[in-house]
Formats: sequence, structure tokens, C-alpha cells
Amino acid sequence: MSKVAKSFVCSGSLNPVTSAGRTSVDIGASAKLQLVHKFCYLGDMLSVDGDADAAVEARIRIGWNKFRQLVPLLANKDVSLIMRGRLYSSCVHGSETWPVRKENVVTVQRAEMRMVRWMCGVKLKDRLPSKELRERLGIDDIALVLQQNRLRWYGHVLQKEDGD
Repeated sequence: MSKVAKSFVCSGSLNPVTSAGRTSVDIGASAKLQLVHKFCYLGDMLSVDGDADAAVEARIRIGWNKFRQLVPLLANKDVSLIMRGRLYSSCVHGSETWPVRKENVVTVQRAEMRMVRWMCGVKLKDRLPSKELRERLGIDDIALVLQQNRLRWYGHVLQKEDGD
């Protein structure tokens, strides 16, 4: 077995599975791949069933981690709400290829609105409309952003030539 194959471990692999009594697949050159339900590839979670649930969960978790790193700016009263909104909007990416369902969009919208309320210094009990808070920050609804990202990606796919 090569030195690389011995030392390589996919830290993004989760939930090992057994398929026909096997837990790995031999791909030749004395290398084996572990069978898993979901794994991380280029920063995105891919799952056996092909849905976006794992990707959405991972992106929300990553989004919260990044949001918490930026809280000193995003919740700073000395920074205008519009500037906070621009900074926040610049962080939304990576959703172009998700096969999202309505439940995924709702999950992302809930996470986003928690962040938006935090940036605006508003509590849920204040009962301000989400639309009003997004307008204060100058940002669009995340459902619209997800749709625009997918359509932009689809436009690139359509423009791609067959030889590329």
C-alpha cells in the first residue's frame, strides 16, 4: 500500500454503512474507500440519498460559526444597519447546486432570521415583521437569494460548450 493511501483518512466521512456485508470498496492500487451515508466534499456535505439535508445542516452550522466571529461588527451599534447587511450578504454562497426542498428553505430562513434579529438588536417577542428587519439591513429574503444563486448557476451551465 502506498504511503499516501495509508495516511489518508477522510475526516468528513460520517456514519459508516455496510453494503452487502462490506464496509469498504477496493478501488485498486491497494487502496480502499470507506462506505458512508454522507461525507464532506469541497466544503459541501453529500449524502447517499442525494438530498440537501446534510448540506443545509452543515452550512447553517458553518454560517453560525462565521456569524459569531463577525458579531463584533454585525451587532456593533456604531456600524450602520446597511453596512451590517452588506457584510452579512457577502457571506451567503455555496447553495447553487443544492437540490433543496421546501423544508430546507424553511430551515435556512429560520436560521437567517435569528441572525437578522441579532444584527438589528431585536428580540422575537418584539414581533416585528421579518420583511421590515430585512429592509433595515437592505438584504433580500434568503429564499430569493437561494433561487437567484441556482438560476445564475443554471445560466452558466447553459452557456457551457459541449467540449468544456
